[in-house]
Amino acid sequence: QVQLVESGGGLVQAGGSLRLSCSASGNIFNLNAMFWYRQAPGKQRELVATITKGGTTVYNDSVKGRFTISRDNAKNTVYLQMSSLKPEDTAVYYCAAQTTLHYWGHGTQVTVSS
Repeated sequence: QVQLVESGGGLVQAGGSLRLSCSASGNIFNLNAMFWYRQAPGKQRELVATITKGGTTVYNDSVKGRFTISRDNAKNTVYLQMSSLKPEDTAVYYCAAQTTLHYWGHGTQVTVSS
């Protein structure tokens, strides 16, 4: 079992920045890729960003150039630095991690006001 705890969400004005953190604990020996997803009201959950154990990153086109995913393997933590936020970025953001299974955090709310 892997436990994931997100933090850093909140309310921000359009154009502002936030940094989300996700701390992993438990059976993290085989922790591989880590992810950030988001789900806006009435919409399906979508993949925002991926980072492999080696640091390779992939982004959803909607956040390229504005969001940066990073990880600190020593701290078992993944981050999502979000800049130039838009109202359409409003969503619950979920951290996920891949070992032999896929684990999810409980999510953190990000609200961007216009």
